[in-house]
Amino acid sequence: MPFRSVLPVRMAVAVLAALLLTGADRARGQPHSAPAAAETTAVAQTSSVLTDEFVRTTGTEGLDLLYGMQFEAAKARFDKIDARYPDHPIGPFLQGLNLWWTIMLDLTDTSHDEAFAEQMNTVIDRCDALLAEDPDHFDAALFKAAAHGFLSRLHSNRYHWWKTLRNAQKAISYVQTVEEVAPERGDYVFGSGMYDYYAAILPEEYSLSKALMWMLPDGNKERGLTLLRETATNGHYVQTEAIYFLAKVHYLYEDDFRETQKWTERLRERHPNNPFFHTFEGRVYARWGRWGEARRIFEAVVERAEAGQAGYNTHMEEIAQLYLARDRLYRDAYREALQHLAELEQLTARETIEDTRYRVLGYLYQGMVYDALGRREMAVNRYRTVLNMEDASGAHERAERYLEEAYSG
Repeated sequence: MPFRSVLPVRMAVAVLAALLLTGADRARGQPHSAPAAAETTAVAQTSSVLTDEFVRTTGTEGLDLLYGMQFEAAKARFDKIDARYPDHPIGPFLQGLNLWWTIMLDLTDTSHDEAFAEQMNTVIDRCDALLAEDPDHFDAALFKAAAHGFLSRLHSNRYHWWKTLRNAQKAISYVQTVEEVAPERGDYVFGSGMYDYYAAILPEEYSLSKALMWMLPDGNKERGLTLLRETATNGHYVQTEAIYFLAKVHYLYEDDFRETQKWTERLRERHPNNPFFHTFEGRVYARWGRWGEARRIFEAVVERAEAGQAGYNTHMEEIAQLYLARDRLYRDAYREALQHLAELEQLTARETIEDTRYRVLGYLYQGMVYDALGRREMAVNRYRTVLNMEDASGAHERAERYLEEAYSG
């Protein structure tokens, strides 16, 4: 469904095309070394605030609170770090993560984009100041790469391709060098693991990416997975991100339920109140036809949303209602399916964007339910409504198919 169709294409553009811009020494067959980009720096291994026990303890506490949707408590921890290191980029970077997760909870809401971009630009400004004094400053290289990486992800979500490419290029120009001189491996091999995995599998999954790959070094899927597992096991600051990406790649590309389930369960154990991971768990079970488990999970998401639990916003409830409707449809419980779809329609009516993905899919499934009930006129009306909206997750193709031949269950 929607997960596979959009996000990996963005990753392909953001990672592969950005690497394409970094210079000739990354031609296929050349060593997997730091790119020859304008901002590449010969970073030396130096002391890092990330090895400071205060930063490690306080930062980990803050990140756990952040993933638990306790944004104000997380910010208080990050403010302490910023107060101790007022000229260092770590403070505004961690504070920016609060905004990032606000954005992640509903990507249709752009109201926090500007504030997040300003926060990452503050990180970059502090990094530049440190690099002006010491061109080999390890933390400055590390956080500048991270800030540009997050800006690239933001612009990718907004389909701002040139900004995506430019920020990705600047981020990637430091990744290999940082890994080579890092004081320990856990957190610092995450970027290399991501590159190795995606560079290996994207040409297989997306034919358009092959046009870029001849100028890039070969990826190594197994090495990428090994590095991601290393961060997931031994990381401190990006451990959760590594666990999530392991769950996602096994979900999207490896087609491995057991591995996906293993890493998703680890996410849920570490962060049981994170609605993003909660709904992802439901998607995992739904994809592999474990509808009993999926139903239980999405019902819990709806309960938490209706109770006003932090992070369980309208968008999270939309996801849950759509999957619950699908569950009822596949079990021939058509009246109950319509009830969930009615709830979904009311939720999407609150959105400021006219044709959200879940509004479009909701009308498609209404048509399918009406067809299953023998109410062909109502079904046709819904399919035509879908075709008058922006396409989402192949909804137009399915609506056209069901207009020609009624959905029969």
